[in-house]
Amino acid sequence: MGPMTATPAPTPATNRPKRVLLAAPRGYCAGVDRAVIAVEKALEQYGAPIYVRHEIVHNKYVVQTLERKGAIFVDQATEVPPGNIVMFSAHGVAPTVHEEARQGRLKTIDATCPLVTKVHKEAVRFAKEDFDILLIGHEGHEEVIGTSGEAPDHIQLVDGPEDVAKVEVRDPSRVVWLSQTTLSVDETMETVDALKEKFPQLISPPSDDICYATQNRQLAIKELAGQAELVIVVGSKNSSNSQRMVDVAKQAGAPAAYLVDFASEIDEAWLEGVTSVGLSSGASVPDVLVQEVLEWLSERGYADVELVKTADESLTFSLPKELRNRDLRAEAAALVESE
Repeated sequence: MGPMTATPAPTPATNRPKRVLLAAPRGYCAGVDRAVIAVEKALEQYGAPIYVRHEIVHNKYVVQTLERKGAIFVDQATEVPPGNIVMFSAHGVAPTVHEEARQGRLKTIDATCPLVTKVHKEAVRFAKEDFDILLIGHEGHEEVIGTSGEAPDHIQLVDGPEDVAKVEVRDPSRVVWLSQTTLSVDETMETVDALKEKFPQLISPPSDDICYATQNRQLAIKELAGQAELVIVVGSKNSSNSQRMVDVAKQAGAPAAYLVDFASEIDEAWLEGVTSVGLSSGASVPDVLVQEVLEWLSERGYADVELVKTADESLTFSLPKELRNRDLRAEAAALVESE
């Protein structure tokens, strides 16, 4: 018998090099970037205050930063004094809100994401063709309220597969589904499959409603989840796309996944026995917040950062037309004077 060779013992988890797997793409999408720049540009062109109906995007840091620059966030356009400028958020609004602003003698800047506008237009078109529209989304979300307002008599909300049983339509051969843009792709298709089982002639929208950025961030988080023992998503609790990223990470096999607004919210206990941390951020999150988390992790030994890239993003949107060669401040004042 030849000499015996010892099998090397596996490296204990605690001795493995600590690393961060950083998702790409992550953070700001084109619609959010456009909306935030629109507020900054409006303040620069027209001066403070610029009123914004609801949070321009769902991110605490962004809202606080814009407030310091002179933006005033309100729940309804009716709260804005006549003769002022009000901006509509990236999530979109119903036609009734445009009418409220007109009645309130306000000038408006519409920062609705063009991908949300596309869903609004689809809703209007299918309603004109007298379809029943099944809108997959979360009840109470601003985007869902805005889309539903385009054709309230034709749209019913389906908040997940469990809602399908109670859906009733006038004609099963004239039914179409639309979707909130920030959902989990997998969960949406689960709802669509359940709807198709009930309504075999269900029509799909002409193109995917779930936005490219949401899909890309979910794909990247799936890739991270397979390699990391802990996944951290930077984003606000009221951000639907950020919440879905945490859900996707868990479904893809991450032992633990958490949503935080800031590095200071990370619990050091989460790092116990962890050598690989996956890190990403929602579509409404500026990268400065991700950099703060990277610094926080580096101070605790996670200095090795590896980029996990699953897609390239180059899409940009032009700014709202109301910011081009107009003096909205003068136009708003004229509305009051003409009374």
